[in-house]
Amino acid sequence: MAERDYYKYHLKRGRRVIHRGITNDLTRREAEHQAEFPKSRLLQIGRRTTKEAASNWERRGGKRPYNH
Repeated sequence: MAERDYYKYHLKRGRRVIHRGITNDLTRREAEHQAEFPKSRLLQIGRRTTKEAASNWERRGGKRPYNH
């Protein structure tokens, strides 16, 4: 069974999402984004997940899969 050690996140400035991404270290990633986007904040989306599932989410543009 794959490890659930990845996070999905939105980087927000005010109410606006300026970036969507994945990481295995939210604290480090927020500090990296702060250097480029001061006054932004990182918002975790959902629970920890596998790298594969997080990558699929990111490829879809940070959206849920379409269900019929």
